[in-house]
Amino acid sequence: MQSIIQAALSRRSVLTGAAAVAGAAFVPEVAGSTALSAKEFTITARPGRAFLVGRGYPETDVWGYNGSVPGPEIRVRQGERVRIKVENRLGEETTVHWHGVRVPNAMDGVPHLTQKPIRPGETFLYAFEVPDAGSYWYHPHQRSFEQVGRGLYGALIVEEREPVAVDRDITWMLGDWRLGRDAQIIDDFGGRMEMAMAGRIGNTVTVNGGLPAPLQVRAGERVRLRLFNAANARIFALVFRNHRPLIIAMDGQPVAPHAPPNGRVLLGPAMRLDLLIDMNAEPGSRHAVRDSFYPTRTYTLSEIVYSGEPPLRRELPPPIYLPPNTMPEPALDGAERHEVAFGGGMMGLMPPHGIWSINGVSATGHVHEPLLHLTLGRTYVLALNNATAWHHPIHLHGHSFRVLARNGEPTRFREWQDTVFMAPRERVDIAFVADNPGDWMLHCHILEHQEGGMMGVVRVA
Repeated sequence: MQSIIQAALSRRSVLTGAAAVAGAAFVPEVAGSTALSAKEFTITARPGRAFLVGRGYPETDVWGYNGSVPGPEIRVRQGERVRIKVENRLGEETTVHWHGVRVPNAMDGVPHLTQKPIRPGETFLYAFEVPDAGSYWYHPHQRSFEQVGRGLYGALIVEEREPVAVDRDITWMLGDWRLGRDAQIIDDFGGRMEMAMAGRIGNTVTVNGGLPAPLQVRAGERVRLRLFNAANARIFALVFRNHRPLIIAMDGQPVAPHAPPNGRVLLGPAMRLDLLIDMNAEPGSRHAVRDSFYPTRTYTLSEIVYSGEPPLRRELPPPIYLPPNTMPEPALDGAERHEVAFGGGMMGLMPPHGIWSINGVSATGHVHEPLLHLTLGRTYVLALNNATAWHHPIHLHGHSFRVLARNGEPTRFREWQDTVFMAPRERVDIAFVADNPGDWMLHCHILEHQEGGMMGVVRVA
């Protein structure tokens, strides 16, 4: 088996509606180019310009890390300690949250709850150990509905202690933009109507910050494809025509390799999936990658294009099982159980103040009385109840949890996640050991829903 090769992807965007524009690709700064050493990095949040929709059309004014969208891909190895200096050159305060990484509470990047916001012109040093391998990402938690929507996000890849036997390890960071005919971001963030429904869904989909070119492969290759959903609100359901991708990790955590339900790779906002794809089609063939979540807006995201070379190998070994990570196993016997109900929104009972609620409370800001007080080291089961007419990807900071059941039916894989996707009126049971002390956010990662009140604090002490 060949060693891992980092893939350099060119880009193409998919536009729908009247705002469609087209052109050549924008290539952001090389990932890791700002590394001060193997474990030290500097990222700067600042305005920039990017060819989101191709040369020949105006560049788009964006906010990016180091001027690129996405920001530099940070790659470290499991167990390493990192020091990441964040400089703020925006005209407003910001923070950085390391989504999915079980960091100490002071490093979690939640304004006023875990740190003071980084004011314009200031810097903040995040320093922590990465305990678990996997696909994680970073983004602001300060006015995230606009700061993420303008391009502030990037991938944080924690490689396994031993290399994984694939031919290529590829990152696809999916983004969603609302652009006008001039290729500029339409400045309508925080609209109350969208906040009360599905969130701010754009008209332009990008991969790695630009126009996703076809994925060039050779027959007989084995590819690890890391998918990230960095969109504010768009949900993806990808179909890889004539291929059989296997999910080998969810939110960075290993899972028994399995085919996606109904052949659709479902990815809510903030979620990540690692796919293992064996390229078994014929040399010279082409195969669409379609996004079919919204039935009336199905489109081709990209293509898998085979070279004319003979197959690299005729037979591939069995699917890869990634090594387990370090989360403590929940002790379900005697676990304390709590009900957590998500309410509000259009076609629902809105709280007196705000749009969305958790257990009847619509939050403003990040600091408020905790929803739950948990004892350090104890196992808890949270019975999540989506009592709304809308989808919600629910994210818990500082911990990963096992998904035990959906609507009372045990899950097949008892998967570890940090962001669980909930369909309208669905109930999901999750379990975890409260082993990370501090005040931790629990919120919907459709960022307009969070801003509209669907967030709370879980205290572990």
